[in-house]
Amino acid sequence: MNELNFETGESTWKGLYRIGGAAALLQLASVLTILVVTTTLGLKPVTVEEYFSVMQNNRLAGILRDDFTSLFLVALYLGTFPALYFALRRVNVTYTILATLCTFVAVATCFATHSGFSMLHLSDQYAAAITDAERSQLLAAGRAVIASDMWNSSGAYMSGILLQGAGILISVIMLRSKDFNKITAYAGILGNGFDLAQHILHPFAPSVSAVLMIFMGTFYLVWFPMLARDLLRLGCGVAQKNG
Repeated sequence: MNELNFETGESTWKGLYRIGGAAALLQLASVLTILVVTTTLGLKPVTVEEYFSVMQNNRLAGILRDDFTSLFLVALYLGTFPALYFALRRVNVTYTILATLCTFVAVATCFATHSGFSMLHLSDQYAAAITDAERSQLLAAGRAVIASDMWNSSGAYMSGILLQGAGILISVIMLRSKDFNKITAYAGILGNGFDLAQHILHPFAPSVSAVLMIFMGTFYLVWFPMLARDLLRLGCGVAQKNG
């Protein structure tokens, strides 16, 4: 019976590692998609008028530019961090739990503050509005939504600090684990570190934040595939040889 329970537990952990590895690959795909969308379609709209114009001219382009991909990227941490918890809990259970809890709180906050569906709804109402008074009310409502979305509100600001802080913490723990390549750990520290710095500085020094985002993206393009590699190796029961 004990042997059966052990084999069942091992199978469960391996399945969780595979889910985490697949989630990391999807996060890599999300980052690449964001780069393509930004390059070809443009940045996220800034004003309400720009939002409504983009949504009405090309609904798909509006959805892509409204950072639904970023929300998907953040949601995938619910796949990677449980796997990281079980892989690293024996290295440092306290900080691993803390990083995982911070990630869950950050993901929930991002979902609660994302403006996508609200802006779609307001855009449809704006297109159907007949009077100037109705349009003015909808523009005011749109400005309020933007002010409280996942990039501008106080809750969103704190969620970014929690998410990137958890990424740094979990990457530091990886340095003490034989199951993760050192490149994975250092890429995670630098990617999340630059992301945290640009996030903190963005409201006060947006030009500096924009420069830091370049470095952030470069290291994320290393971290996610390496994270997927290490987790999938654990899922297959293959030991790390050159960590």
